[in-house]
Parts: sequence; structure tokens; C-alpha cells
Amino acid sequence: MKCPFCQHEDTQVLDTRVSEEGDSIRRRRRCVKCDKRFTTYERIELSMPIIVKKNGSRTEYASVKLRGSLMLALRKRPVSAEAIDQAVASIEEKLLTSGQREVDTGHVGELVMQELKRLDKIAYIRFASVYKNFEDLAEFQDAIAEVGHERKPRK
Repeated sequence: MKCPFCQHEDTQVLDTRVSEEGDSIRRRRRCVKCDKRFTTYERIELSMPIIVKKNGSRTEYASVKLRGSLMLALRKRPVSAEAIDQAVASIEEKLLTSGQREVDTGHVGELVMQELKRLDKIAYIRFASVYKNFEDLAEFQDAIAEVGHERKPRK
């Protein structure tokens, strides 16, 4: 850490505390050259990857768009808002932990389909039909058969 007074590169940490909110660390420092004291704050900076569209253009990640896609597929389906929030959080966590600076929309679409398949099979078929651009009935039947194999037997 560079001293703000004399620009010397070497400083000593005298005290470290976590903020009351728990979202930052406060450090009291002393410059070894000029002996002046100062305080620094460290905060976690999480940045979502840039989304690369099919046409090659790039855009910032937007949680609102992700939530909107899920809500559209889940429209009039018996899925709680809490479950949708968890699905959004799960997808965002996967994007963050991937470590990639750029992610194509295809990858995001696959993550959405995984969550929808877990939440609601009908919503999964709705989303998949648009996402995969189904062109005939056979493609619908294949998608239905795919989720049908995963069905649990009724008692």
C-alpha cells in the first residue's frame, strides 16, 4: 500500500477490523518512512462476466433480463418467488465462479434451462422451444420425452 503523504511503497498494518455491516475491512496503517498514519478500507468487488450475443456484440450482464426470462417461462406456473430468486442466485453464482470474463448467451441459456428443468418441466419446454428454435413437432416431442424419462413414478 502506497503512503498517501509521501508516496512511499512500504506501510505497516497497525490494526484490522471488520466493519459493522461485515462488508468491508478497515485497516489502520503507518508509513515506515514518514511515520504518518492513515486508514484504508477493503471491499469485495464482484463483477459479472460480459455477455457475448449471437451476433458478436457485447453487453453487460443484467440480472433483470435473466429474471424476466425465467418469469416469462414460469408465467402461470405454480413456482414460488423464492424458488425463482434461488434459481437466479444459482445461475449468477455459476457465472461468477466460472472465472470467465466473457460468456456467450448460449451458456447462459443452458444454465437457465438447467434451473427450469429442476423447477418446472412445462416452463422448461416453453423456454427450450424458443431457445432451441424448435421448427417442427418432432423437436417438441424429443424435448418432452427428455423430461418424461426423468419423471418420478406416481404412487
